[in-house]
Amino acid sequence: MAQRNKTMVEDFILLAFADLHRVQVFIFPCFLLTYITCIMGNLAIIVVVKLEPSLHKPMYFFISVFSTLEIMFVSVTVPKFLDILIAHHNTISFIGCFTQVYIFGSLGVTECYLLAVMVFDRHLAINNPLHYPTIMTHTACCGLAIFPWIIGFSILLVPVIFTAKLEFCGPNKIDHFFCDLAPIQSLACSDASISSMSTSIAGVVDIVLPFLIIIGFYVCIIMTVSKIKSKDGKQKAFSTCTSHLIVASLFYGTAMIVYVKPKGSNYDKYLSFMYTAITPTINPFIYTFRNRDVKTVFMSSINRVIKSM
Repeated sequence: MAQRNKTMVEDFILLAFADLHRVQVFIFPCFLLTYITCIMGNLAIIVVVKLEPSLHKPMYFFISVFSTLEIMFVSVTVPKFLDILIAHHNTISFIGCFTQVYIFGSLGVTECYLLAVMVFDRHLAINNPLHYPTIMTHTACCGLAIFPWIIGFSILLVPVIFTAKLEFCGPNKIDHFFCDLAPIQSLACSDASISSMSTSIAGVVDIVLPFLIIIGFYVCIIMTVSKIKSKDGKQKAFSTCTSHLIVASLFYGTAMIVYVKPKGSNYDKYLSFMYTAITPTINPFIYTFRNRDVKTVFMSSINRVIKSM
């Protein structure tokens, strides 16, 4: 009861992009279209991978899991942001805010480690092609796909609990379009040094560690591919990695800037929008247009639809 009395703030106000207040009505359709495109694009990949027998391979299984994660990732923050833009419902309850923090952060960490799992799959396919089919069984793929979710929803508990235990007695305005750890910690009346430190440490474990793992696997892949004498062989090997490399670079580029540094800045919410909405929207197009197999399936499906009309 004593802890409850110390926490005077019962809800938070998300300022979102208050500096763009005059144009919020006009940018709402753009962000709504972005969200719909993200959902439809990722759903299309999931359906195609599920229905097309030629895509029943580990690489495309992980891509479909990644697309599922992307849909959940954007749905945690973007609908509330759209509500703020069109209806000006900026208020979010204390419990709702920390629920959003935990789910959003956990899904973000899951994405970091899933990207590492995906490059591990490519590493095995290129460096151990003969043993690859026996190693990457359906059971192994499912285990590797579940592992990032366990890591994601376990590690983030620590900084979220430390932050939730802080005293909040006002102000309650969060300079962001969703609840995130650093903006919330800046509103605490009590000492937030421990929670801030735990957030930075979690950022290193959640973002930097899988990023270094990805770099290590890519170094091994490059060393293996460089030994291939055939130009077509090299191009084929690299073609299976380029889409993943682009997606990982876009996600990690902004995420590391926002979460690894010790203190937030006024530009974090703009950078956050890049990896919370823009990147998940363009990822389906990257996997579609840069992947020969997926592109072939999409084109054949479109041709079948046109012929049936």
